[in-house]
Amino acid sequence: MNEIRLNKYISDKGLCSRREADTAISNGLVLVNEKIASLGDKISSSDKVIFKGKAIETTNDKVYLAFNKPIGITCTTEHKIAGNIIDYINYPKRIFPIGRLDKPSEGLILLTNDGDIVNKILRAGNNHEKEYLVWVNKKINNEFISSMKNGVSILGTCTKPCKIYRENDTLFRIILTEGLNRQIRKMCAVFDYKVIKLKRIRIMNIPLDLKTGKWRYLTPSEINEINHLIGSSIKTEEASR
Repeated sequence: MNEIRLNKYISDKGLCSRREADTAISNGLVLVNEKIASLGDKISSSDKVIFKGKAIETTNDKVYLAFNKPIGITCTTEHKIAGNIIDYINYPKRIFPIGRLDKPSEGLILLTNDGDIVNKILRAGNNHEKEYLVWVNKKINNEFISSMKNGVSILGTCTKPCKIYRENDTLFRIILTEGLNRQIRKMCAVFDYKVIKLKRIRIMNIPLDLKTGKWRYLTPSEINEINHLIGSSIKTEEASR
């Protein structure tokens, strides 16, 4: 690779944001060729980088997985947490989930070792769609559908308008373009509905087509379409400047 800034290299590996990489560099936690790195350093493919005591893999092979997460699995890379998604999949290379799907929920989640694509997909302002099936504890009425569609006040903000369709008396389908913490559950709670079951069935152009607990590689055409969809996306760090 051509020379790139060290903080971008660390971020692209999915280890942290550029800002967090700068903090680690400032604190002497990053070594380049066994020497303490400095802010603004640039590196090339021949350089050996150690981040917080662990060597960063230099391979350029990108991995993109789709996984049907079972209920009870936690979307974290922390091995000390029982039932973490990384130990469950047990993939031979270091990967990490793109976003989260809470422990009581199930369905599609993507995993990768490509930090650049993670930053672009997760940026809420990029309006990438995620589709869910949601079962609730009582009959769905028109007022509920209309209110959910137009935005709900939760977590000190108002959710973005979304697409929502009633499938039957206690099941609806919802398409979001943001990912607030436990968003659907909290939106439903505002109207005194309790989520009984929540399943994510699509992320952008990727449908859920796997049995529970199984994973597959994304196809080249799926990866190409994702890159097309995020072509005009901005990363989290760029958006925060």
